[in-house]
Amino acid sequence: MVKPNYQYEKRQKDLSKKKKQEEKQKEKRQRKLDKNSNAPPDGTPNQQSDLE
Repeated sequence: MVKPNYQYEKRQKDLSKKKKQEEKQKEKRQRKLDKNSNAPPDGTPNQQSDLE
């Protein structure tokens, strides 16, 4: 009977976890860039109350 290779399983689990975490960080950075690109170029928020 063959012994299970726990080190291999642990490594695969850790690699999977790390990959998921990196994807999450990448999505987070992308959302932040998208949010910043929607802001006005001078950096001030567009407020309607100032126009009235």
